[in-house]
Amino acid sequence: MKYGGAVVSGGLLAGCTGTGDEGEREGDGESYSVTMAPAGEITLERPPENVFTNIVHHADMALALGHGDSINALYSPENFGTLYELFLERLEGVSTEWADLPSSWNIDKEQLYELESDLHLADPAYMTIMDSLDRDDIEETGETVAPWFGNTYSDSQREPPAAWADDYEYYTLWEIFEKVAAVFREEKRYQELTAIRTDLLAEIEANLPPETDRPRVARIQTGLSDGDLSISPFALNDPGFEQAHLRPLGAVDAFTDIEAYSQIDLEALVEADPDVILNTHAMGPTRNFVETKDFLETDPVAREIPAVENGRIYPMAIRYGGPIAHLFQLEMGAKELYPEQFGEWPRYDGGAYPEFSESEQLFDRQRIAAIINGEF
Repeated sequence: MKYGGAVVSGGLLAGCTGTGDEGEREGDGESYSVTMAPAGEITLERPPENVFTNIVHHADMALALGHGDSINALYSPENFGTLYELFLERLEGVSTEWADLPSSWNIDKEQLYELESDLHLADPAYMTIMDSLDRDDIEETGETVAPWFGNTYSDSQREPPAAWADDYEYYTLWEIFEKVAAVFREEKRYQELTAIRTDLLAEIEANLPPETDRPRVARIQTGLSDGDLSISPFALNDPGFEQAHLRPLGAVDAFTDIEAYSQIDLEALVEADPDVILNTHAMGPTRNFVETKDFLETDPVAREIPAVENGRIYPMAIRYGGPIAHLFQLEMGAKELYPEQFGEWPRYDGGAYPEFSESEQLFDRQRIAAIINGEF
């Protein structure tokens, strides 16, 4: 596998639909090419079997395409590896062993050589913000180990590092997923999962209440230390795949003109006056949603917030989820924001994603499990 190279003859078949920069792949020849910014075009001889990842949305895509076992490294595996098991508990026959993988944060060039990956499924621009790698390292390992192929700054359409700005483009979550599917030559699985998402989005759109009846929502990330609560607000409806599971719900953002990764105090949360609080990154082994909820419900200042007064503090699982997390969190958000339309989200005290009866599910778990397991 390598960067660039001409696509072998035999006629190109469109691996993706949409804009002209979508990936192209060879239909019948030995090699095929796929294109995505910022890496550009990569050419492969066969689908990768040993895959390096960093931010978890790429690993989620490999898993959804039936290649979860190919992952050899992950950002914060002890957290995100275990977190994904909370979703997969509801997908029969689907599991990962990501929790014990090497961490890919601040990985150095020598470790990349030791992993001997077939593909670095990670944004090369994002990798250079780490202390351990620079662009020369990325180019060297891309040529001598395996190509880089990923896109992370589309999460909230952030500015990439200046050295990569001219090569950068923003994509939706599903556009990135489509390109990753072309890399693994799993377009059929991609199409089947897309159909599930299309049906889910249509059901949500058809049953949303009028805009005037939708809640004001504060999307926050919290941490508790020595009895103090840290609060970071995040956008609810802005462009970017980080909000892909929230924008379709059409709720009102309680925060405007917020700065990403900033912090606010409790008084600012009171002033925002949210009807609902979504506590993102609140599921998983390193987060304690129950303690955060208890803090807000017992603090005399926080109890002035309508969301706290009315018991509408809910968890969200992850900001950087791929297609599997996306589907679960669409359902989660719909139930948390609009229980009359989509059924109530139950009390959550930690552990796996809640189990719903078939009549309460907004998408078919068995169908997703069958797609991932290749039984469709």
